[in-house]
Amino acid sequence: MPDYPFTAADLEALRAWDTPTICNALELVVPERRGHGFTVRPMVAADVTLKPICGLARTGTLRAAAPSGRLAEMDHAVRTGWYDYVADAAMPTVVVLQDLDDTPGTGAWWGEVHSAVHQSLGAQGCVTNGSFRDLDMLAEGFQIIGGMVNPSHAFVHLVAFNQDISVLGMGCRHDEVVHADRHGAVVIPHHAVAKLPAAIDLCTRREKVVLDLCASDGFSVEKLKQALAQAKEIH
Repeated sequence: MPDYPFTAADLEALRAWDTPTICNALELVVPERRGHGFTVRPMVAADVTLKPICGLARTGTLRAAAPSGRLAEMDHAVRTGWYDYVADAAMPTVVVLQDLDDTPGTGAWWGEVHSAVHQSLGAQGCVTNGSFRDLDMLAEGFQIIGGMVNPSHAFVHLVAFNQDISVLGMGCRHDEVVHADRHGAVVIPHHAVAKLPAAIDLCTRREKVVLDLCASDGFSVEKLKQALAQAKEIH
């Protein structure tokens, strides 16, 4: 297994904050990543009430608009190989699947069965530009951030796995850390994981100066300028 500069407990701790807060902290820890590494296209969350998910990426590609053209034995081998791949992880995972069809979401890979299977394999949820279904029957606590909801499988099948992919504008590689919630998803560089809690604390203390002023009876533009200057001096 790889030697990670963080623990499963570090990943679990990041689930206490929503994904926008994680993005705010990343702006401090890895400012060069400010313009990329997160989803930028419309998405649908399976359950907006679920807490964020955070785990090691298990990446793959799929299609659904037409049959795979492979022998049934090959389709079966790819699918079972995928299950082995997802299960082979030292920590909880987040599945990241790119739908390669010209019209992504033509067929749903995710539903009652696959959410239960992947949760049992150690995945907390999925991020995909494809579709999902069975909204009332998904495995409890399993979050899906997808491109759309669709009632049919169509010809959905895995193409390959353990690849560099792009989902909803977010590039992702095997074993990268992915944090996601109803706002979307972001990739966290390994070296940044353990630094994020302190950065979040700093962001929170800086924002509090402005928020406290906004909640007070003495708000004015002049005081806002002072508060912004004060916030910049907090370290």
